[in-house]
Amino acid sequence: MKILSADFVLPITRDPIPDGAVAIENDKILAVDRKEVLKSRFPDSEHREFPGALLMPGFVNCHSHLELTVLRGFLDRYDDDFAGWLMTLTNTRAKLLTDSDILVSARIGALEGIRAGVTCFADIGRFGEAGLEALKQTGLRGILHQETDFSPDDDKAEADFKSYRAKFRKLKERESKLVRIGLSPHAPYTVSRNLFSKIADFSVRNEVPLTIHAAESKEEESFMTFGTGFFAGLYEKQGIGWSAPKCSSIEYLAETGVLNARPLLAHCVNVSDGDLGLISKSGSRIAHCPKSNAKFGHGIAPLSRFIETGIYVGFGSDSVASNNSCDILEEGRFGALLSRTGNRAGGLDGRSVVEIATLGGARALGLDDQIGSLEADKQADLIAVSINHLAQMPVYDPYSALVFASNSRDVVYSMVAGRVLYDNGEIAGIDESDETEKLKAISVKLKEYDRLGC
Repeated sequence: MKILSADFVLPITRDPIPDGAVAIENDKILAVDRKEVLKSRFPDSEHREFPGALLMPGFVNCHSHLELTVLRGFLDRYDDDFAGWLMTLTNTRAKLLTDSDILVSARIGALEGIRAGVTCFADIGRFGEAGLEALKQTGLRGILHQETDFSPDDDKAEADFKSYRAKFRKLKERESKLVRIGLSPHAPYTVSRNLFSKIADFSVRNEVPLTIHAAESKEEESFMTFGTGFFAGLYEKQGIGWSAPKCSSIEYLAETGVLNARPLLAHCVNVSDGDLGLISKSGSRIAHCPKSNAKFGHGIAPLSRFIETGIYVGFGSDSVASNNSCDILEEGRFGALLSRTGNRAGGLDGRSVVEIATLGGARALGLDDQIGSLEADKQADLIAVSINHLAQMPVYDPYSALVFASNSRDVVYSMVAGRVLYDNGEIAGIDESDETEKLKAISVKLKEYDRLGC
């Protein structure tokens, strides 16, 4: 048994505790109180202090693509061309990256997340095995969602579903206590109507977590609503008879039965009040990715409206191929400032941001009975964040200091299920220098590939 203490403890479900502490036994939290109370209650416990820091639940990253970490910055020239970005990503991944490369990429992404205080990922992988191994090898908690291949042809839905189900079942056999397996039909415009319905039915009957990119871009909106734009031209060129539903992506997901699976919807930039009503009524959730949305120029998702409508919302970094960093604190700060644009009264404060980044994310993943707040009987998934830097001081409000004056580099300690993952600048059981050398070798191959114009 051990006690961890700090200048502040942020339980999330109640007010901050100055000179607070958390008592932990095995993988669970025993108690959360003032340091003097817990030391008196458990006098024989091992005690670790974090002076000039705060203790809080680990961050939940509700939308990531760990296997794309090696592509950080590689596609930045396409930031104003989302369709070109998607096509170049698909071609590069398929033609150049080996299974070994993708595993290294996913593992590096997981390590970055640990250093940034992320203790739980909702990850999407076209090569799902890589993300699964990365989460398991590093000791993180999460849900690995196996993504569909490009599969918009209704005539091939039965064969596509059988192949997809086989991939899922193979991964499911390797599920662990910390890492579950889910499904991710990529997006409304890349998955056929029949395949969507089959996946939704499978998800509902087997209680399988589902996540989908939805209402993300103008290209998606024009294709779904009017059957025009880049994707219409691409499908016509490939001879794929995909008929636009002539409605919003969210209405389409409701129509095909996908919302019955209460999916986690990533982005939701272009949504109407009617769309939000459908999401809320179905109990579906949203992964809010403000930096990725802004970098592509997709727009500002209505975060305040998500919350007002009663939808569970968490923050997601998206891939570092589209965001360039996995920093949920930065994601929260950016999201909070965007929420205040043009309407300060409707914006989020520091406390609300931290709740979304922790308990909100846990709720969005259906894991709030286990993680997201520091409470007795919950899992010991927590982090320590230094608030002792000159750029953070003085600290009048720990929430404000955390959101508006801190970043991922201020995280000094991380624990998942009672196991220490990160301490004193080192990640437990991982040779980061070896992983870095492997990453550099892959980047050399990418640069040469790019130089040759492949």
